[in-house]
Amino acid sequence: MTSTSTPPGLSRFNALQEHAALAALREVCASTTWARRLTAARPYATPDRLYAASDAATADLTAADLAEAMAGHPPIGRPEPGESTSAREQRGMAGASAELRAEMLELNLAYQEKFGHVFLICATGRTGEQMRDAVRERIGNPPEREQEIIRTELGGINRIRLARLVEEEV
Repeated sequence: MTSTSTPPGLSRFNALQEHAALAALREVCASTTWARRLTAARPYATPDRLYAASDAATADLTAADLAEAMAGHPPIGRPEPGESTSAREQRGMAGASAELRAEMLELNLAYQEKFGHVFLICATGRTGEQMRDAVRERIGNPPEREQEIIRTELGGINRIRLARLVEEEV
């Protein structure tokens, strides 16, 4: 996802009033700290500069900031009704069998019981089976390792959502 030209969406984002920019960024990531940091660093000359700022802000999130960010993500296979972003990202679960859906529910609950939060994965482009395999693998991780993975997954999700934000035509 690299780009050297300034898409109209990025120019529009750079020109937003602070409250509107914060609201747009909170749709990308529920972390207030992350959204404030990206808003404060505007204007961005290129999408790559925005993505780099996002990566840096994500790397600096505290455990509380990560918890706030994760609270904005529904469990895999159960996006909020009417919430198109998560439904689009979790498309790999759309055609999943009843058996796979039941297994994902069970795994999501076990993961949440162990770690105290939803299983976070950059679901875009992954099949239901790939997501199931990932939660099976990651549920055995120690909490410290899982926090590292979550930060990486969140960074990927944020980049995809930012790209959609700055590349969309209005």
